[in-house]
Amino acid sequence: MTSPLPRRAVAEFLGTGLLVATVVGSGIMGTLLSDDLAVVLLINALATVAALGVLIWMLGPISGAHFNPVVTGVELARREMPVGEGVLYIAAQVLGALGGVALADAMFGLPAWDVSVNVREGGPVWLGEVVATAGLLLVIGALTRTGRGHLGPALVPAWIGAAYFFTSSTSFANPAVTIGRSLTDSFSGIAPADVPMFIVFQVVGAAIGALLTEYLYPRPGAAEPLDLPDPIHHGPRASG
Repeated sequence: MTSPLPRRAVAEFLGTGLLVATVVGSGIMGTLLSDDLAVVLLINALATVAALGVLIWMLGPISGAHFNPVVTGVELARREMPVGEGVLYIAAQVLGALGGVALADAMFGLPAWDVSVNVREGGPVWLGEVVATAGLLLVIGALTRTGRGHLGPALVPAWIGAAYFFTSSTSFANPAVTIGRSLTDSFSGIAPADVPMFIVFQVVGAAIGALLTEYLYPRPGAAEPLDLPDPIHHGPRASG
């Protein structure tokens, strides 16, 4: 990244905050417009997809548009980011999420922070978080390793939007967003008691997604078997 670190931190704060404001605000708006849960979820998903695409396009050139502690964590684990910078990114993301939920609630005349009572727990829901987060990290990894990062504003939101509907957890896939959503007693909220397990399985999913990236898109020269000459037949040795 060529932008100064403070600017990158602000971009992560702003991006995560606006993402959470979109998730929470569109959920509130959906419940005001319809009593049909499917319609509310559709409004929530469409708004999230649209905003996430714009935010990645707008802030990606500045900070890389992580907006997610597990995305930053994978970069730290791969030693692609200094520890101090990674910690600052994660702090900015969590603070942004707290600001985003307060903004969304305030826009609808609700208390800025109000503890959620929306219970989200159990094995099937946690499995949904593993799938959603693993898929997210694999999409990001594929884009990065193939040099197609310019498609991020389209493909990353596409995965999140799809996962809203095919995962049992409705695809939180983000510890900062999860923490923020615990402080809104609205459609998109999650009870604080359920947050730790969500984060645990998000980390598990991120690790799976990162490992799949390494296997499917190995770094140049790191994983493919060499096509060496056969010492007997002096021809190419069959791989596998």
